[in-house]
This record gives sequence, C-alpha cells and structure tokens, in this order.
Amino acid sequence: MKTVIHKADTRGFANHGWLKSHHSFSFAGYQNPNRMNFGMLRVLNDDVVQPKMGFGTHPHQNMEIISIPLKGALSHKDSMGNKRAIEVGEVQVMSAGTGLTHSEFNDSKTEAVNFLQLWIIPEAKNVEPNYEQRKFEDLEQINKLHTLVAPKDKLEGNALPIGQQAYIYKTKLGTGNSTSLIPKSTNNGFYVFVIEGQVEVSNNTLSKRDAIGVWNIQSLEILAKENSEVIIIEVPMN
Repeated sequence: MKTVIHKADTRGFANHGWLKSHHSFSFAGYQNPNRMNFGMLRVLNDDVVQPKMGFGTHPHQNMEIISIPLKGALSHKDSMGNKRAIEVGEVQVMSAGTGLTHSEFNDSKTEAVNFLQLWIIPEAKNVEPNYEQRKFEDLEQINKLHTLVAPKDKLEGNALPIGQQAYIYKTKLGTGNSTSLIPKSTNNGFYVFVIEGQVEVSNNTLSKRDAIGVWNIQSLEILAKENSEVIIIEVPMN
C-alpha cells in the first residue's frame, strides 16, 4: 500500500475577490512540482464564487471536467448550446475533446456558490465533445455509496459518463459507520476528499477538506469518526 496525504491547509489558494479557490493540485498561479496530479486526476479545485459574479467564456480541450455544487447554484452556458443551472444534488460532466467554450455564473444576489471542480485526463484525445448533467435524488441518504461518474463504456446505475476508466463516488456517513471499496483495476488508486466531518482511512485521521491518496491496495475502508461527507475519486495511476 502506498499513500499520500494532502492536509487542507497545504492546498494552494487564490483570492481574486469574486473567486476564492483552494487547489489540491498545481493550477494557474499555484505551481508545486510535488502536487501535479494523482494518477489521472489532474485538478481538484474547491471554488467559492461571490454573488452576481462568475467565470467568463473560456476554452477547454482534451479534458474530462466534472462540477459538483456543494452550496448554491451555478448557471452554465456552452458552445454546444447547453444553458442550464447546476444546483446542489446535481453533477455536471463535460468531455472537452476537440474543444469547447463555456461560462459559469452565480446568478444569486446574496448567496455565494461553493462547488468542486475536477479535471481528469482522458483516455483518448480529440473525441467529440459531450455534456451531461443529472440530479441524484437520494444523495442525502445516510450510509449509502453513490456512483456519480463512471467510464462511458462501463456505466453503472445512473452514473454520468466520462472518457476515462475512472469513477467518482460520494457518501454521507453517520458516526461509527463505514464504507468499503474494491478497486475496479489493480492499476487504480483512490483519492479521498473530506467535504465535512472526520474520517479514518488507512490508519490516518482526516478532517474537513483534508485528502488522502491510496493505491496498491486490494480494498479501501473509510470509517466516520463523526457525521461526515466524503467524495472518492478512483482513477488509473498511469
């Protein structure tokens, strides 16, 4: 078993006024050669967008981009003709492929938006761009593991498709409860990010916004030391 721990206060941070962003991995002005990626997981940004502010139209290419709102709603518009709001309980995926442009805006006059933005390196380059968004009705259910994202050729349940052999799971665990995962491939690792609460993973205690990467394992167990909310990203390590 191999592990890497990323405590919340070691993340990169950018304060643009309208946007406050914590970077788990090197991004924009935050560059750390020891924090470039975890396997195929390239970016995990914890973004807070102020009311009536947002990201102007900008391009992406050859990246799987996943947005998970934690608070508030973010309006989305892209070059494929999609124009929708992304709310808590929903997940958005974009396969940028050959290229697309999009914008994200907080329409609220009073409430900031907090969302996680993940970038996963795709399995194949220059594919046709794709956009999908879905509401997961039972995300608030306690002690249930939800599969939010899965490979487009191995979809399970109502998971959203991406062009990589990667999975994103989310769970809320009550104190003393646990969840276990078996990697889909011996080449896969797990990156566990604590949204709220405190959990134990591989004999390490993690608190709010801490993370741990674990690989070369047969199974992973996450134990809640208090009521917790966790996201787990399973990705190929190479």
